[in-house]
Amino acid sequence: MSDCTKTVNCPICNRSFENTEIEEHVNKCLFLNSCEKSNSKRQGQQLLSPNEKRKKVEKLTALPPNLKSSQSQKISTNENIKIPLSESLRPKSLDQIVGQKQSFGTDSMLRSMLEQNKIPNMILWGPPGCGKTSLANVISNICKKQNNLKFVKLSATTSGINDVKEIVKIAKNDAQFKNQTILFMDEIHRFNKLQQDTFLPHVENGTITLIGATTENPSFSLNNALLSRCRVVVMDKLTTEDVMVILKKAVEYNEAKLINTKETVNKSDEPDQTIPRYLIEEASLQWLAEMCDGDARVALSALELALNARDPGSDVHLNGPAVLTHDDIKDGIKRSHVVYDKHGEEHYNTISAIQKCIRAGDDNAALYWTARAMHGGEDPLYIARRFVRMACEDIGLADQSALVEAVACFQGCHQIGMPECDVLLAQCAVRLARAPKSREVYNALKRCQQSLKETKGPLPPVPLHLRNAPTKLMKQIGYGSGYNLLSKEESGLTYLPAGVEGDYFQKEYEGD
Repeated sequence: MSDCTKTVNCPICNRSFENTEIEEHVNKCLFLNSCEKSNSKRQGQQLLSPNEKRKKVEKLTALPPNLKSSQSQKISTNENIKIPLSESLRPKSLDQIVGQKQSFGTDSMLRSMLEQNKIPNMILWGPPGCGKTSLANVISNICKKQNNLKFVKLSATTSGINDVKEIVKIAKNDAQFKNQTILFMDEIHRFNKLQQDTFLPHVENGTITLIGATTENPSFSLNNALLSRCRVVVMDKLTTEDVMVILKKAVEYNEAKLINTKETVNKSDEPDQTIPRYLIEEASLQWLAEMCDGDARVALSALELALNARDPGSDVHLNGPAVLTHDDIKDGIKRSHVVYDKHGEEHYNTISAIQKCIRAGDDNAALYWTARAMHGGEDPLYIARRFVRMACEDIGLADQSALVEAVACFQGCHQIGMPECDVLLAQCAVRLARAPKSREVYNALKRCQQSLKETKGPLPPVPLHLRNAPTKLMKQIGYGSGYNLLSKEESGLTYLPAGVEGDYFQKEYEGD
């Protein structure tokens, strides 16, 4: 019999297969463990004892060399998968959550419900790295301790509507046995509002309990009907102290030690097992906590990168621990921008702050928010356009040259672009903030618009004497009849349509 048709016994189920088929079958036996479960149901065959299972696994050495090498390579590959530091340090209980005291503090309602194993429909809204997925991990652990709770995690970046429908189908079957399915949908804002409708009937009838996580404002990115069925939990950006607590846990997890200055460990004075693998300057760790902008994932990733770069390996007891300095930590994080979404809520929040500071005459604050918008990558032409608007809306007739300078700033930004136009925007922000303010024209415009909205029936026509009369027929009808070039006080004419003659839109009312 040739090698290609030679049969080999499976080391797991002891069945015979050809040499070309045995590898695929062994993979199924090892990772799915399906053969043992199916064989136990066969007539006259019993489950293998642990010793027998071990002996059969050891028969892998009797496989052909090509199968043995490929199988061992797959097993070693799985064992060598390295879990990121941010994933390894995820909290497993509510007490291990850092920050978010307002939402999940000791006396909060949500914490009380979770401690009672009552999980409501909720949308977790917060910036990246604030703990949304970590909270989901805690809820997952709560579900594992309960026989009637099942936790399923999906991400809108990799899953679609068909995946959700499949989860719902299984959840309906589980509900018949009084089992509740908790569905965690990460990045739920990636589903459009039509796709979000898929959740509505199943959340409504209790088939699933939905927990969504999003970095976008739910008011804009999520369906209103879905929001009415879920509680929105606002998770704040982590403070520097919160990030420092997390980093210290990472230091302990990696067998490191915090020091105030560069120092080494005397191997003769201390036993080998007390020598840390790393020495990290506490000031450097504090700097990292301040620079990560409240994103714990960024801080942990930067620390992990620095640790891997200075890993002493197995020589820590011979050469001493590795010392991580400020430069090592700094290389792990390159902060070129702050958290800023040019098309999201932060975009509108920042430009609103600029206008309100200019309106209040705080030139220092106006300069700060303008610089922060530019630092976050905001389009300079957008800022300049807003300055043109502010020059009319907030300054107006009190300083008419402000509009000229704002338009000049816009044209200058359009011609030279960034980074040269940054000083143009800064100067215009300070100039507008220091200018005298008058909202007379803006308020008059709003009153005029309100009058047009409240007009009942058709709008009044233009008076005949104000109409243009380019043709003979129009003149005969009376277009332009009686018009003169005199001023309003001398002409004896009215310049507003019938029914609006007595309205004075530029009248200043209290509170305008």
